[in-house]
Amino acid sequence: MSRIHKSIEVNVPVRTAYNQWTQFEEFPKFMQGVVEVEQLDDTHVHWVAQIAGRRKEWDAEITEQVPDRRIVWRAQQGTPNAGMVSFESVHGHTRIDLEMRYDPQNLAEQVGDILGLASRQVESDLKRFKEFIESRGEETGAWRGQVPPA
Repeated sequence: MSRIHKSIEVNVPVRTAYNQWTQFEEFPKFMQGVVEVEQLDDTHVHWVAQIAGRRKEWDAEITEQVPDRRIVWRAQQGTPNAGMVSFESVHGHTRIDLEMRYDPQNLAEQVGDILGLASRQVESDLKRFKEFIESRGEETGAWRGQVPPA
């Protein structure tokens, strides 16, 4: 599996950044290639994306969620991926750390992985999230529930 680790600082409090990140159905607004995200229940999310020119779908399970701290997930079926996003207060701003593991499925995805395209995509998505939340100044919604680690 390939790994990506990216960080960004956003000029909003941790609570605001975290609350917005819990609004998975808003992800297509700042994640390029993400076509649709449907929150099925508190711990299950269905994703539809265009990756390397192909439509990909997968169901992810949130395996841990601690408000204002972290969200951990793994794909249950479909495109293999897993990861964690964490939130840390830094002088009134928020540092977001995103770690992802994914398995390139075909030649185009493998070549893109070698060229660092996925890594650059994640970095661009984080920058768009920063622009999205900073331009609004507040979240579009929030889910403050907890999911204890299994």
